[in-house]
Amino acid sequence: MTSTNPPRYAYLGPAGTFTEAALRQVASPEEAVYLPQIDVVGAIEAVRSDDADFAVVAIENSVEGGVTATLDTLATGAPLVLLREMLVPVTFVLAARAGTRLADVRRISAHPHAWAQCRRWLNTNLPHVTHVPATSNTAPAALLAGTDEQLSFDAALVPPPALAHYGLAVLAEHVSDNESAVTRFVVVGHPGQVPAPTGSDKTTLVVHLASDRAGALLEMLEQFAARGVNLSRIESRPIGDELGRYSFSIDAIGHVAEERMAEALMGLHRVCPQVRFLGSYPSAVSTPVEVQVGTTDAEFADARGWVAALRNGSTH
Repeated sequence: MTSTNPPRYAYLGPAGTFTEAALRQVASPEEAVYLPQIDVVGAIEAVRSDDADFAVVAIENSVEGGVTATLDTLATGAPLVLLREMLVPVTFVLAARAGTRLADVRRISAHPHAWAQCRRWLNTNLPHVTHVPATSNTAPAALLAGTDEQLSFDAALVPPPALAHYGLAVLAEHVSDNESAVTRFVVVGHPGQVPAPTGSDKTTLVVHLASDRAGALLEMLEQFAARGVNLSRIESRPIGDELGRYSFSIDAIGHVAEERMAEALMGLHRVCPQVRFLGSYPSAVSTPVEVQVGTTDAEFADARGWVAALRNGSTH
């Protein structure tokens, strides 16, 4: 990419979303073209169709877990990979048009994840309100800032920066049930040269089990455990072709260039009918990985050399 041909980033819009905050950690509006999308599926598919070079999407929340729309869209279709991850603190305020009173609120628009992260506050303070689902955390803010007098809601749960951006009044602050909530975002792009390991990396995979027999999941997990590879996330997702068939979305600590991770992937390839590699990339938390004794690159190389010597007639 050049200054005359800057990279194009698709992301969940409109302006002011947490996704835009994550994108700003990657490239400023002066360095890239921002392409707001109506949902995360649209952002990812924009990369597949070459309408964007990259997508920034949420993949995991510390309260709600994995973002299923992201996980499922990456699990099928033309292969894409994750290139890096970013963390964004997530808090909400209850906002409305000027003149609205808290006592007037009967319907609140919010993204489903926002609603879930404010559920206890809402049950305590506004137990009779109705949830009006929104496509993003700032979509209802944009509607409140518009001129339509016939909105289907009275207030919205929005990120604090949306107040000034859309000129809204705050009805209540600190409405999140967990003020320490964090959402993890990833940059999605086309497959290519895998970034070099940093010593603090993740590898993301989608793995199908060979069957639903007893022990099939254990057999899959043993491929990681036997090589000293820790998992930071594992979630089951329905494959969709029939009831009872699931794949597993996995974040493993380590890089495909490292011997222990490569050996684990080879083990998965042997025992699982489908393994989709979604990339090895730097972790947002740059804490060096503690490698277990017996699983360093040098120890794998030494063991491989020992077996080669046995094949050549050595007995020890």
